[in-house]
Amino acid sequence: MATNAAKLDRAHVWHPFTQMRDWNAPGHEPVVLVEGDGAVLRDDQGREYLDGNSSIWTNLHGHRCREIDEAIRAQLDRLAHSSFLGLTNDVAPALAAELVEAAGLPAHKVFFSDDGSTAMEAALKMVFQARVQRGEAERTLFLSLGHGYHGDTVGAMSAGHSAIFHRVYRPLLFETREVLSPACYRCPYNRAQPERGSDARRTRVCDWECVNVELDRALQEKSASAFVLEPRVQGAAGMRMHPEGYLEKAAALCRARGVWLVLDEVLTGFGRTGTMFAFQHDAGVQPDLVALAKGLTAGYLPVAATLASPEIFDAFLGEYSELKTFFHGHSYTGNALGCAAARANLRLFREEKTLEKNMTLCELLAAETARFWEHPQVGDVRKEGLICAIELVRDFATREAFPFAERVGHRVCEAARQHGLLTRPIGDVLVLMPPYCTTPTQLRRMVEALWLALVEVLPL
Repeated sequence: MATNAAKLDRAHVWHPFTQMRDWNAPGHEPVVLVEGDGAVLRDDQGREYLDGNSSIWTNLHGHRCREIDEAIRAQLDRLAHSSFLGLTNDVAPALAAELVEAAGLPAHKVFFSDDGSTAMEAALKMVFQARVQRGEAERTLFLSLGHGYHGDTVGAMSAGHSAIFHRVYRPLLFETREVLSPACYRCPYNRAQPERGSDARRTRVCDWECVNVELDRALQEKSASAFVLEPRVQGAAGMRMHPEGYLEKAAALCRARGVWLVLDEVLTGFGRTGTMFAFQHDAGVQPDLVALAKGLTAGYLPVAATLASPEIFDAFLGEYSELKTFFHGHSYTGNALGCAAARANLRLFREEKTLEKNMTLCELLAAETARFWEHPQVGDVRKEGLICAIELVRDFATREAFPFAERVGHRVCEAARQHGLLTRPIGDVLVLMPPYCTTPTQLRRMVEALWLALVEVLPL
């Protein structure tokens, strides 16, 4: 029976990325979450679920993390929020210093905003305005990876290439140049045949055409200004994972052509791929702009940051009358509560050696999810750090996808709820992305629940 919260939801709420006709259909029982503890969530019926996607890729150290709870309470006793326009506080600058240190970019400046979309929107506007103010107004072209997703504001959508998410808004968007995604499983240059038990990145047969042909050709455009991409893993594109070395090669080409490198680390940042930031896997990569959000506050509060190089920042310095100011901002920029949560998050990384501790969980995730190769409708099992993606296909040999309308991935995740697992697919790509506090027993239960759901929807 629907609770009062569920009734109020149906009467008054519009959910993101949700077909509301299905949501409000008779017989649909929404999950009303009311409590969390570590990797566990509880609903208003007393049922428990394992948080298999870290609450849409944000929650790092678990729900009700004592250290972050205490940091927020302490900040509440001092200051919750104050304007950041022409003022500052004592929390945001400390967080900025810690972020650039963690990124290994000590000369970068930090611009605070609210979420991944706003962090990317700020980055794109910084690029555009900086080029104009440097006397390079002809450099207006943004290059970005195919199938990319960088958020839902107009600029962020323009840099993306998601037909499903963005096609209706196409008339509102500015033109960008799409570059082939280096995702080996479906890359047209990969001459290797599908091989069970092997991530396509490991068995690929190619000559790096994704860089040496596709990206190189795009960078030859005289108007090329910046190359925008999610390093290593393209999240909403279906957890498309890039081969080792792609970013290093791409960054070198950009540097040679004077094209700025803009990295969207909204998903991949804060340890999710094994290093603090995904670009740190590739030696010598120095991004010009980095967008951070999601895990920045460990899933507690909406805070985002855009790290900008001195070259870009200096383009905004000038006399007041020159109007070189970055005319962009948010009411909650530098929010003290959010910054306090973020500082506690970074402190946990340092004091608990989170990256080192995660290595054991990463190995267990790889070992446990290997069983999915046994299912004939699993085309690829790919993993990067604590991200596991299981791509379902109609035909293994040809990589033929299921028809979109069949909603296979959605049905599997719906079935997984009955086994105590909450996760959300990307099309027909099943995703496991556990919080870092997940115990080995909980991780095995997550994998078992997803497996049981898969064989219920697609019997062996």
